[in-house]
Amino acid sequence: MKIVPLGDKLVIRRESAEEKTAGGILLPDSAKEAPQQGRVLAVGDGPQLPDGSRASHEVQEGDRVIFGSYGGTEVSIDDEELLILRADEVLAVLR
Repeated sequence: MKIVPLGDKLVIRRESAEEKTAGGILLPDSAKEAPQQGRVLAVGDGPQLPDGSRASHEVQEGDRVIFGSYGGTEVSIDDEELLILRADEVLAVLR
């Protein structure tokens, strides 16, 4: 199934959580934090401007991005956990 975001929304696949600390201690699933980095899988048409046209996104499909901890909505598509969030919730693009 293909997911197509609307307007200024993005679909992101989170990167996997760290399995152990810097000191080498293995973390149980309950102690792992959700990563704040991911790869953009799809972008919407862009935010709508007052004149009705669409602005282009600053991020593109395939970009690796950083986003806030509590942003977006988690969805499960074909047994894959994805995140849908607004473009303005992206804090930075990693190059």
